[in-house]
Amino acid sequence: MAIITLTTDMGTRDHYVAAVKGAIYSQLEEAKIVDISHHLARFDIAQCAFMLRNSYKEFPKGTVHIIGVDPEASVDRGHMLVECDGHYFIGADNGIFSILFDMIPENIFELNISQDSDDLTFPVKDVFAKAACHLARGGTPEIIGVRKSSVQQKQMYRPIVEESVIRGTVIYIDSYGNVITNITKSLFQQVRKGRSFTILFRSSAYAITKISRKYSQVPEGEKIALFGSSEHLEIAINKGVEGAGGGANKLFGLKIYDTVTIEFD
Repeated sequence: MAIITLTTDMGTRDHYVAAVKGAIYSQLEEAKIVDISHHLARFDIAQCAFMLRNSYKEFPKGTVHIIGVDPEASVDRGHMLVECDGHYFIGADNGIFSILFDMIPENIFELNISQDSDDLTFPVKDVFAKAACHLARGGTPEIIGVRKSSVQQKQMYRPIVEESVIRGTVIYIDSYGNVITNITKSLFQQVRKGRSFTILFRSSAYAITKISRKYSQVPEGEKIALFGSSEHLEIAINKGVEGAGGGANKLFGLKIYDTVTIEFD
């Protein structure tokens, strides 16, 4: 029996998440459901991709991941079932699959599941849950989808790379106030080529010229840049949490989609 994970922007104040879980249990009483997060920024596929990208590999192969951010289908985008790295992902073809993976997914299907109701406003419950239960029972993608060769691309969420510059954006701010960008360690190393560099954001007074390996390599309250467990460039303050001066987001005034630039000498 496969695990089914849920990643949504629905929050936990309303009934939506409970309704999705109820729909799953109604079809598969023995289902194992894991909540990855329900508190992502509304409709923000970049944050959703970051959250899922850094958690799905810890689950066993065959896990089914429901993506409930910006889930509605439209004329130019369908509901998709994607198989990659031994995992299944179900969501709308809104560009998220192009930023969730570094490679083209092994198998791509557009779902053709019929709904049990005429309500088209809650596909996470009425379509995605149904597809997830089918897969969790051991069903094959071919039964519920039509094979496709590609997914929609969202280049706007990728860093801009020039010979001596990487321009990235803030894609996530964690509960410690650490600011995480879309610049990966592999991209940094590829462009750097042994050169010295300066990381710039908001003001030149905040420039950082060194990548650290752990937070404690700088004094408490000092700014730091490092590639964390996600292997994305992170701007942080060592032990800079609420009640101790604040995290990097507050001290530097950094927000989601602000620009972070790396200039190479």
